[in-house]
Amino acid sequence: MTTVSTAIVIGGGIAGPVTALALRRAGIAARVYEAYPSTADGIGGTLALAPNGVAALRAVGADGVVTAIATPIHRTVMAVGRKRTELPGLAGVPPLQVVHRAELHRVLHERAVAEGVVIEHGRRLVDVRESADGVTARFADGGTATAELLVGADGIRSTVRTLIDPDAPGPHHTGLLGFEAVARHEVDAEPGTMTFAFGRGGYYLYWPEPGGGTRWGVNLPQERPMTLTEARAVPPGDWLRTLRAAYGHDDPGGQLVATSDADGLRVVGSLLIMPPVPRWHRGRLVLVGDAAHAPSNSSGQGASLAIESAVQLARCLRDLPDVPSAFSAYERLRRERVERVAARAARINRAKAPGAVARAVMPLLMPLFVRTAMNPERTLGREQRYVIDFDAPVTAELARG
Repeated sequence: MTTVSTAIVIGGGIAGPVTALALRRAGIAARVYEAYPSTADGIGGTLALAPNGVAALRAVGADGVVTAIATPIHRTVMAVGRKRTELPGLAGVPPLQVVHRAELHRVLHERAVAEGVVIEHGRRLVDVRESADGVTARFADGGTATAELLVGADGIRSTVRTLIDPDAPGPHHTGLLGFEAVARHEVDAEPGTMTFAFGRGGYYLYWPEPGGGTRWGVNLPQERPMTLTEARAVPPGDWLRTLRAAYGHDDPGGQLVATSDADGLRVVGSLLIMPPVPRWHRGRLVLVGDAAHAPSNSSGQGASLAIESAVQLARCLRDLPDVPSAFSAYERLRRERVERVAARAARINRAKAPGAVARAVMPLLMPLFVRTAMNPERTLGREQRYVIDFDAPVTAELARG
């Protein structure tokens, strides 16, 4: 077991509070520093938590508060034009949970604070200084914080990642721009059914919203990436006209965009993906979540993988004799898994904007596709059945791989 007793966690999104909770359960006091002046209210759209992500939340006692605010998805359907095919699901696993990112941030923050975690807002990291027995973080406001290690949970544009490795790659653009809204139109689908649709203008998905209406999201192909600030600078009414032109001839895409209001349109921004990050740790600094691995949202696993990594890092620090061996074991436990998921998501991205010929033959090929390529046990079993036994020790043998 390491002698580490204190940690700095940079980033208060999803991975940050979960990391602090997991570290506390491992006997390490962690304080979270978040650059934004408050919680991320209104930032981001809806995300999915896979069964493995909910299982990882259980390790820190946060699964119940999250599922209480989520919508369970029990059934998935693929649609091309008027052709709809139900997708087979994994047997014996809990349903997918969809939850608004801001609400997820809120309940994770509340859970962490209830467990004694201190979260400081408005603290933007600018530099670190390491010593033989600790690390000092320096913030933009001139303040500092010192602990025995520092965890970078600061997202896809991570500052900690560049401090670990100035040559580290940054996020790549997927060629897709995300939007989300709730339409007044009621789709002909049972509650808890998510439909993945390939329309003339691009890919979209939708499901009945509890309380009425239909929540939908689109991945609109785009030629150049836009920052979230740039995308939100475009008037929502202009974006809605673009979406109506792209999806107006689809069923039910046309009805969904026609019965959605501009002031309710949420611009998610360009969808990004992280290439493999060569260095996850250096000295007393280590990365978790999107800072180290961010598959595109096509994976349905981004948040779940971030939660898993937080839990595994805490286990390694709890059980291994020093920081270097703990960090190395943590990376060995995580890298292959997260990169395999990212590769699957990249393949899905390429299918999200099929050409005219592909759209014409897809209805004919869908049943065959479902029977072969969409074998859920083969494609998703390893991902969704994954459960971390937090109480099981991380052994030296595991640390050596």
